[in-house]
Amino acid sequence: MNANTPELGEVDPREAFELLRRGAVMLDVRDAMELLAGTAEGATHVPRCEIESRIAQLVPDRAATLLLLCASGVRSLAAARQLAKLGYGDVRSISGGLVRWRREGLPTTRPPREDDLDRERYARQLSLPEVGEAGQKRLRESRVLLVGVGGLGSPAALYLAAAGVGHLTLVDDDRVERSNLQRQVLYNDAGTGTLKVQSAQNALRALNPEIEVSAIAVRLERSNAREVLAGHHLVIDGSDNFATRYAVNDACVALGIPNVHGSVFRFEGQVSVFWPGRPGAAGPCYQCLYPEPPPPELAPSCAEAGVLGVVPGVIGLLQAAEALKLLLHTGDPLVGRMLHYDALHGRFAEFEVQPDPGCAACALTGNRDRVR
Repeated sequence: MNANTPELGEVDPREAFELLRRGAVMLDVRDAMELLAGTAEGATHVPRCEIESRIAQLVPDRAATLLLLCASGVRSLAAARQLAKLGYGDVRSISGGLVRWRREGLPTTRPPREDDLDRERYARQLSLPEVGEAGQKRLRESRVLLVGVGGLGSPAALYLAAAGVGHLTLVDDDRVERSNLQRQVLYNDAGTGTLKVQSAQNALRALNPEIEVSAIAVRLERSNAREVLAGHHLVIDGSDNFATRYAVNDACVALGIPNVHGSVFRFEGQVSVFWPGRPGAAGPCYQCLYPEPPPPELAPSCAEAGVLGVVPGVIGLLQAAEALKLLLHTGDPLVGRMLHYDALHGRFAEFEVQPDPGCAACALTGNRDRVR
């Protein structure tokens, strides 16, 4: 390369960081809305659409080393070509952009104000009229408890974390086994033997560092359910035994919060929202539908009966969808309805579920009049 040929190309984030320390100039060419999520420390913001008109004022020395940053490295490379045509002789695009910069642990700035939303992360949700800025802030302030982080809790937790639910509490006393990996997508082979809540907590924090994830390694029972559930806006019940389901139901009825229930069996699954305390439109509780647990021979576990791995994935995602609707106060939740999924025949069916006026769990609470 001769002295008259501009140096134009890509540089990885760590090389860029070193060049910045040596005096290079870093320009963030993203849009102003994206900047609200923060940027690389030391970067000066200039949108790509303004870079030709402002560059002479920002960097009058055309021999300076320029480092251009965008979200992924595509726009910055295009902007680098623009500047090269303007006579800047040493222009580098940071490969992988801010995404890779953050992944490699390099310093970043925080958003200008603590109450600003990460508009880059939640852009697709913020554009929905049913969500918008107010709804996204509501999600950030929400507290959801997941009972069980297995086949149902794994996908539900992943999508709630991705959606920006501000606080997730995980309750499970099991450890990761290799037989879990066929359907419990929060875990990997290297985590075999670890507590599920700890492994899940690490995975969810890695997915979205902005949320809080609490891990409680206990088995939920009647003796501790109300204490554990207190302070949450709703519960996602992904448990696999009737004792826990009844304990969750009793605590939800007592606290007046929704119980987003899911269960699976072989190629089938079902999901509903049990909420006898729903203002103005009370629904049944779990015990209205199942006054007593069935005999063990009529309700074999997944280990005994088997389950197609994608079925709990589908049901867990439906639970997450119901939770988000409830938190956003939008849509028509599955209160008083049971949605059944048959994977073998590719069918969904819906069944009405009525409150039981004589239910031992919900009819004797303060919600009695609404149940009737």
